[in-house]
Amino acid sequence: MGKRTISRLSISISPRRRLHHHHHRHHHQHQHEDHQHHLLLFLVSLALLASSNTCNCDDPYRFFTWNVTYADIWPLGVKQQGILINGQFPGPQIEAVTNDNVIINVFNSLSDPFLISWNGIQQRRNSFEDGVYGTTCPIPPGRNFTYVLQMKDQIGSFFYFPSVGTQKAAGGFGGIRVLSRPLIPVPFPPPAADYTLLIGDWFKANHTDLKYILDSGRNLPFPDSLLINGRAWNGNTFTVEQGKTYRFRITNVGLSTSLNIRFQGHLMKLVEVEGSHTLQNSFSSLDVHLGQSYSVLVTADQPAFDYSIVVSTRFTSTILTTTAVLHYANSAGKAPGPLPGGPTIQIDWSLNQARSIRWNLTASGPRPNPQGSYHYGLVNTTRTIRLANSAPVINGKQRYAVNSVSFIPADTPLKLADYYKIPGVFSVGSIPDSPTFGGGYLQSSVMGANYRDYVEIVFENYEDSVQSWHIDGYSFWVVGMDGGQWSSASRKSYNLRDAVARCTVQVYPKSWSAIYMPLDNVGMWNVRSENWVRQYLGQQFYLRVYTPSTSWRDEYPIPRNALLCGRASGRRTRPF
Repeated sequence: MGKRTISRLSISISPRRRLHHHHHRHHHQHQHEDHQHHLLLFLVSLALLASSNTCNCDDPYRFFTWNVTYADIWPLGVKQQGILINGQFPGPQIEAVTNDNVIINVFNSLSDPFLISWNGIQQRRNSFEDGVYGTTCPIPPGRNFTYVLQMKDQIGSFFYFPSVGTQKAAGGFGGIRVLSRPLIPVPFPPPAADYTLLIGDWFKANHTDLKYILDSGRNLPFPDSLLINGRAWNGNTFTVEQGKTYRFRITNVGLSTSLNIRFQGHLMKLVEVEGSHTLQNSFSSLDVHLGQSYSVLVTADQPAFDYSIVVSTRFTSTILTTTAVLHYANSAGKAPGPLPGGPTIQIDWSLNQARSIRWNLTASGPRPNPQGSYHYGLVNTTRTIRLANSAPVINGKQRYAVNSVSFIPADTPLKLADYYKIPGVFSVGSIPDSPTFGGGYLQSSVMGANYRDYVEIVFENYEDSVQSWHIDGYSFWVVGMDGGQWSSASRKSYNLRDAVARCTVQVYPKSWSAIYMPLDNVGMWNVRSENWVRQYLGQQFYLRVYTPSTSWRDEYPIPRNALLCGRASGRRTRPF
């Protein structure tokens, strides 16, 4: 290996804020040791990086220290147990630049195991850092773990969230912005400000109560409300100045419902979707499905009033709505007129909007070349994988499945079992490539795939509800979606020129969505429903992208600081 140097060092360590809540002994202990720890943590992090081979040491570093605690929150006026990061709900925003190394030292001051997953951050060659139980051991209570992430060749809007159990229903999530490097052109002028909108459904019940309902074999009730950045009706104000343009990064961080967003009296110009610049179409309302992120530009071109940002549920018989305030700096008061209504329950409007979202072929991505310089539609696929969701009852309990297989966690993270060649944890090929339409069954399901294959994946939805699918470690081209049953003839309708590249795709009721994806990232990667009820009850599996090569150019070795659990306990990470 060549000599490693740190040519540029960017340090951003977030101090843990004091929380005056009772019954948090771990938290108070960490507060007491803050001053001693910060210098030590910085030095330890530098030492860790110097000894690690899982980062690009020619790129800048950003250091964060996070303390994760339980605390009482009242987003709907009812006391709940929330999950806070550095005393914040939602958690701190991560801001980085393409190729930055982001080092996040996470202290788990909860009384439960904890993991953070990085939705849309691809973790090139490094699924050990992915932050889901199939790849990473949870951080035990009172312990810490340092994530070493690199925003390799990425731009755009993403988010992080807790991936253990139903902890996502308590908070612990936040936004991620990956900005373009200096001198790389962005296809719109710099906005006057850049705002994040984390929108999602919310339950009044504690996440532990929700987990109990699911564990007992029942489905969750309908959500109680919607939140924007952790607050209910008019709980957020975004100030704008007349004539200026603002960027809003919108992410659906909810558990179970698709949402629609409108800016009263204003149009939204779509400019980016999960790391891809788009054709700049304007919309009066925008559907945001579970786990999806969009960037829009809003110009303050109306008379100076306070306007409403309206979010409501989609495809639900009961419509939940919440609002935030778009406040003009010289506002004359509340804007006249009613709140803008959302689209109807019909799917055609949403399907047509989704098809209109296209890749901007002339815009630069993370590198100075145009986004469309990789002609994804001219490459022959080597394999077709068809994935159908279903809702079987297994052993008297409600479960959810993919190709009839309902995933159950193994006693050891699958990636660790694979790395240490521990037998009996999982078997490759334990989920079929196509729907069987048979009865559901339980399995720690892993699908095998070869590095550098180019695959077509078709998500088939035979149910009456909208589905949302995410693939960790990857971005893919959404080449087609339509109603009815997919067949080989459906390929005639594929967009093979300017389909948008993203990491989360919706599938409408009794419909299908198709993607093309180059398997260019070795590792064990989670393929899951972003409906967290369905994910928790089995609608997920792992894609093992394999190469016999042991070169670090193809996959990084296990991190030296990796937590080991299950049958991997007591093993060594790497010899020193």
